Amino acid sequence: MEKMTDHDQMSGMDHSMHMGNFKQKFWLSLILAIPIIFLSPMMGVNLPFQFTFLGSDWLVLVLASILFFYGGAPFLSGAKMELKQKSPAMMTLIAMGISVSYFYSVYAFIMNKLMPQNHVMDFFWELATLIVIMLLGHWIEMNAISNASDALQKMAELLPDNVKRLNQDGSEEEVPLQQVHEGDRLIVRAGDKIPADGIINNGNTTVDESMVTGESKAITKKEQDNVVGGSVNGSGTIEMTITGTGESGYLSKVMDMVKKAQTDKSKLESLSDQVAKWLFYIALGSGLFAFVIWLVVAKDLSIAFERMVTVFIIACPHALGLAIPLVIARSTSIAAKHGLLLKNRNALEQANDMEYVMLDKTGTLTEGKFTVTGIEMIDNELTKTEAFKIIGALENNANHPLARGIMNYLKENEILAYKAENLQSISGIGITGTVNGRIIKIVNETEVKRLNLTVDHSINQHYEEQGNTLSYLIIENRLMAMIALGDIIKPEAKQFIADIKAKGITPVMLTGDNQVAAEAVAHYLGIDDFYGALLPEDKEKIIQSYINNGKKVMMVGDGVNDAPSLVRATIGVAIGAGTDVAIDSADVVLTDSDPKDILRFLDLAKQTRRKMIQNLWWGAGYNIIAIPLAAGILAPWGILLNPAVGAILMSLSTVIVAANAMTLRIQN
Repeated sequence: MEKMTDHDQMSGMDHSMHMGNFKQKFWLSLILAIPIIFLSPMMGVNLPFQFTFLGSDWLVLVLASILFFYGGAPFLSGAKMELKQKSPAMMTLIAMGISVSYFYSVYAFIMNKLMPQNHVMDFFWELATLIVIMLLGHWIEMNAISNASDALQKMAELLPDNVKRLNQDGSEEEVPLQQVHEGDRLIVRAGDKIPADGIINNGNTTVDESMVTGESKAITKKEQDNVVGGSVNGSGTIEMTITGTGESGYLSKVMDMVKKAQTDKSKLESLSDQVAKWLFYIALGSGLFAFVIWLVVAKDLSIAFERMVTVFIIACPHALGLAIPLVIARSTSIAAKHGLLLKNRNALEQANDMEYVMLDKTGTLTEGKFTVTGIEMIDNELTKTEAFKIIGALENNANHPLARGIMNYLKENEILAYKAENLQSISGIGITGTVNGRIIKIVNETEVKRLNLTVDHSINQHYEEQGNTLSYLIIENRLMAMIALGDIIKPEAKQFIADIKAKGITPVMLTGDNQVAAEAVAHYLGIDDFYGALLPEDKEKIIQSYINNGKKVMMVGDGVNDAPSLVRATIGVAIGAGTDVAIDSADVVLTDSDPKDILRFLDLAKQTRRKMIQNLWWGAGYNIIAIPLAAGILAPWGILLNPAVGAILMSLSTVIVAANAMTLRIQN
């Protein structure tokens, strides 16, 4: 059974993920570019600080060649990927600009050496500044956005590295998980991770499947029951037979769903890519049109060629490479101060169109951990405090989720547990021991019925409806108390639901808990649409159905079971206190685990999108004037874009987008 480490399916999510270290490329490219900026004219215009010396043109050629093939490599690779997908965008536009600049400049260098009397303008200066600024833009964006996504690796880490396998002679041997096959028999002890899907042959236990399936309460398992790989064995040692490994395992199927959703989601285009796509087509069409017209009118191949090249280069303004990254950098900085970690820039652009917010119950709307929700005294011999002291005596050294919930409760309420002796775990039933000379048991409802002890249904009905796990305290075969542990609703959740509704967004609750528990929580919070008893594939299918109907969906979750849904949704939001798998699958992480931060994210997204659109107009909008003038549309009237004017416009738009990005604000 192999752990999955292949991230190939994620290659389309962000070009920068597979294009080397932009920071290193930027600094090395800057070192190469500085001499070019001082030695090469800007669009044929010599700037006051520039100079030349004997052989400086050769130096510029060598440095520009290194810069093109080294610093320009990410953009050339990105363009190849975009063209392969038949979707030219920002990388293709940049690649066109730097390629035309470089190869035309090499042509100009050769022609100027062969025929110095007919000087041909080169674009080495534009090549250098374009590569450096575009690398800077990508570095800024990478530094701002946490693109790393190891969800599949983290999911594989839910499984143990080694397992205890039973041989034919009954002996045990420890083997790597990769050597386990269907039909093998394994021993899984209390507290261990269940290594693969299987059936229990021998033993009883409780299993915590919350990390995998989303079911918040511990589930009793007995012989012939199925167990899921990645869940945690609770109180008993079991012998199990493997039924699913590798691709047939439950966790592997969840991983496949994540991979597929990642691939589908990577097809989304950002605003800047959409602008770049149209700008590429416009520049390509305008450049070719200018070439034909000038060739016909001027009957001079070199002039026609130069006009076409000028159009191609002007169409890739430096400002466009910084327009979005600067806004993203500013936005992520603001977000971090408000408990938000932004991992996908597209989330900021798409959040304005949200129609539904899908909310996982456990860990999102609730605390996501077992907490004592109540104790009911059946025999009045004891006070509640005395009962807790006795219960704590037995649970003090246990390591299952229920025990941790009880001991946390005692600690918070400063209740000192008694000392217990002769502790013994009763597999699949509970625990027993001696406290103050009396035999004590803490057992489940199955054992209560087996001992013919009766419980008034009115005592536990309310707790069962809320999805609580119930345990019973028995002293010397007398039923003394019932203790309930469950997942309590976060205090801020109800107001959050009201605020989401006020924004015109419909909240929908998704949970692995049973339908009765789901309905109780949904009713309390004011959620009209909810789904219970869901597996990960069920959650993803629900989200997919909404998306197929043209709806924009945000998914909020915290567990492994939420990972496929987080990736599938238009925007995936992970609770910071959740699992690494969920966090790595999400577009946004709430670092403070406060669902109300979603409201701040929506407000920030609205302001960010506004700034993005403004910057795209400043970064690319000047092309509406510059491209036609560069093509020579007004040449019959003696008006032709002066290269110096084009450079000034280009520089001015860069300054404007930088200043505009810094004015981004969000209301507290």
